[in-house]
Amino acid sequence: MNNQLRNYNPDVLSCLANLSNDELFTPPQLANQMLDMLPQELFQSPDTKFLDPCAKSGVFLREIAKRLIDGLADQIPDLQARIDHIMHHQLYGLAITQLTSLMSRRSLYCSKDANSKYSISHFDDADGNIRFEEIQHSWQNGKCRYCGASQEVYDRGGDLESHAYEFIHTDNPNKLYNNMTFDVIIGNPPYQLEVGVEKDNYSIPLYHKFVEMAKRLAPRYISMIIPARWYAGGRGLDSFRDRMLNDRHIKYLVDYPNAVDCFPGVDISGGVCYYLWEKDYDGDCIVKSIKGKIISQSERPLLEKGCTSFIRFNEAIPIIRKIRAFGEETFDSIVSSQTPFGLVSSFKAYKTKPFTNSIMIHTVKGIGYIERTQVLRNSSFIDDYKVYISKSYGERGEYPYRFLAKPFLGLKNSCCTQTYLVIGPFVSKEKAENVMKYIGTKFFRFCIMMKKNTQDAMKGVYQFVPLQDFSKPWTDEELYKKYGLTDEEIQFIESMIRPME
Repeated sequence: MNNQLRNYNPDVLSCLANLSNDELFTPPQLANQMLDMLPQELFQSPDTKFLDPCAKSGVFLREIAKRLIDGLADQIPDLQARIDHIMHHQLYGLAITQLTSLMSRRSLYCSKDANSKYSISHFDDADGNIRFEEIQHSWQNGKCRYCGASQEVYDRGGDLESHAYEFIHTDNPNKLYNNMTFDVIIGNPPYQLEVGVEKDNYSIPLYHKFVEMAKRLAPRYISMIIPARWYAGGRGLDSFRDRMLNDRHIKYLVDYPNAVDCFPGVDISGGVCYYLWEKDYDGDCIVKSIKGKIISQSERPLLEKGCTSFIRFNEAIPIIRKIRAFGEETFDSIVSSQTPFGLVSSFKAYKTKPFTNSIMIHTVKGIGYIERTQVLRNSSFIDDYKVYISKSYGERGEYPYRFLAKPFLGLKNSCCTQTYLVIGPFVSKEKAENVMKYIGTKFFRFCIMMKKNTQDAMKGVYQFVPLQDFSKPWTDEELYKKYGLTDEEIQFIESMIRPME
């Protein structure tokens, strides 16, 4: 056996982190990056208490244990006494399933049962300080009043996982550990729950509930890794976003626009982030953005003045400030809401060929023809020119991105289903065509980038785009000059946005 093979000793938790994105396990390297944000003197105190309220592989507790074993060596010289103290009095976890409770105990105690002879620290029961309790949802009008799970989907027998996570299914989280006070709450919570109400893959977010419940426990520090879609979007996350962006206790935020840079092999739309919340801190946040090998860092408020969402790229801040200094109206004022003509994407009551007095309809399957009376909303748009653009467009992988689907001209005597949004209407064809040229600029789609963290491209993502005089076409060069962008700022835009073919 050669030396390279003999020395190869992979961490099983690193391997596990790459298996699947159904239950997203945290790689040890990432767990340690999060622990590095904490004041390191916490690991030199025998009184510091840590809680992982969503334990999966047990990686956080294991890596904390390593640091405590080193940090307490002088205070508790005997190794077994030191391990016993750490395991019994400093590390606690709530597992999210029965299986992850076994995995977490195996990672921390070296045994799935804390009272077995193989456990590195003996407990009187099998759980030790890592427990899983099978609880049920609290149904109210067909939904769980704590997490929003569908009773139709999750009111089922004990042979199937209920996904009723103990940490967020309580009115009093302090009672979970007999009013124990924790110094640090850290973890990687479940991100979403499929509820299958509107369609099979319809999901609701869950991670924000773990974040907010952690705050209710009033620890000194909170660090969690969560999807980044809360920055600007996400179903039911408006109030959570507002609280996060106005929370001056968030000291660090590390952002990964491409989740693969954080979780190798795992694709998460909109990327991920982790943060450090500190009870006694009140100030701006150190925002670190990691895009492959490109890293930028800036100390700034999470909520830029005059904005309602988080601008994730540090390099974009001075550009946005220059644009907003003009005080122009924004493009969202001429973009329709979802379902502009009242016809949903599944609408099929159309003919494939034109007929007397018919109007054209653009559907997900192509062009059809309907009666004018079938239009339920905005019938005044029918007789003008407009621009159609898909309400969703997704991309993965490395930048640059296009960010939007290619727009197309909406002729007079036409409408569309919910698949598209309407921009306009416009009296002249020339103005509509100039709008499409504006959308094609990198400048335009750079402004879209500020709000678009998922494939959805609804009216709200156009809020940073300034309106122009559409009696003329616009080029990137003209727009860069108008807003006084520097060569460095232009280079950043060019590096993030690819041409619209």
